[in-house]
Amino acid sequence: MSVLLTVLESVLQEAATLSAATGLAYTGGVVTVAASSVLLRDPQRRRDARATLRILVRRGEKR
Repeated sequence: MSVLLTVLESVLQEAATLSAATGLAYTGGVVTVAASSVLLRDPQRRRDARATLRILVRRGEKR
């Protein structure tokens, strides 16, 4: 039984690490797009960045 618990603990730790890394990558992407939507000089590129940001940060909408 202890071998099973050891393996389960290892798998859960790796899953938590992967989840945290994925969350950080997503947050970095959203921050980059949000900064682009404000800082880019070309109006078309700002509109594109805002549209991308809307897609990334959808809340409660049916997909």
